[in-house]
Amino acid sequence: MVEPIPEDKLAGLDHAEVHYFNSYNHHGIHEEMLKDEVRTKSYRDAVINNRHLFKDKVVLDVGCGTAILSMFAVKAGAKHVIGVDMSTIIHKAREIVEANHMSDKITLLQGKMEDVELPFPKVDIIISEWMGYFLLYESMLDTVLYARDKYLDVGGLIFPDKATIFLTGIEDGDYKDEKIGFWDNVYGFDFTPLKDSALSEPLVDIVEMKACVTDPIRVLTLDLYSVTIEDLAFEVPFTLNIQRSDYIHALIAWFDIDFTACHVPIKFSTGPHTKYTHWKQTVFYLRDVLTVELGETVTGVLASKRNAKKPRDLDIKIDYKLETEDPTRQIEGSANYKM
Repeated sequence: MVEPIPEDKLAGLDHAEVHYFNSYNHHGIHEEMLKDEVRTKSYRDAVINNRHLFKDKVVLDVGCGTAILSMFAVKAGAKHVIGVDMSTIIHKAREIVEANHMSDKITLLQGKMEDVELPFPKVDIIISEWMGYFLLYESMLDTVLYARDKYLDVGGLIFPDKATIFLTGIEDGDYKDEKIGFWDNVYGFDFTPLKDSALSEPLVDIVEMKACVTDPIRVLTLDLYSVTIEDLAFEVPFTLNIQRSDYIHALIAWFDIDFTACHVPIKFSTGPHTKYTHWKQTVFYLRDVLTVELGETVTGVLASKRNAKKPRDLDIKIDYKLETEDPTRQIEGSANYKM
């Protein structure tokens, strides 16, 4: 049975926030993240292989979950680690820490980062696995930036410290028909009102590399030492270069993560060209089908901002235009999505 978060810790939070924090009470979500070898081994290697950075340092683990990152830090020689998490998984984390004989090195605090009182006025290193789908959906980056501004000492380090969003176009006709075209005829009935809502909801799924029709492009890079909360609402232009004559049914996004403070820089990607991660890729189906030829381009603007009513959700808009000399294939459109 799931142990709920105590009411006093949820006081003042709206329903969406309560749901978000309670979702991390379940061990299943932590099992999925721990079994994500790309994610977990990258963090392990970034910490364990850089003992010279962690030795005798005070480390803050933001959103510590099962405390796996806290224990990596202790193994790398940290003087003390403070782990902070709102969900009740922290009770199991305390048992895990004790089972691994690290209770004297790790202090685990339940609560919001903004509300807890740390046993140290400043920390030397902040470590956190804060990324969500499309990097920013339901992410804890706001919380990491709060911790950075309040607790990170001058010259302190952030693990990881760089995140980059990429974009490309894909051919995905069969799956688009299965997911979107399905609503045109449901047992003889017109269900197109649901087609509109299906188009407005990005799909988080695995995309095969062979589906990619354009070169991938970098659309946004976040430096965690300097990024502000205001920067997380963005509007950026893009140009996608067509690599073969085909169709484009959707644009997909993914992100790369970098630990640049490491002696040997460590990074991992959540793109279609690499090993599976639980973040998969984010698919934005277009209302139009773009018929494209080698050498042409698709230009546009990708905009994202937090939802006004549900701050952990995102409102995303993609404007796109097929740049072609053939007027019969000229298409210009715009699509709005809600995550």
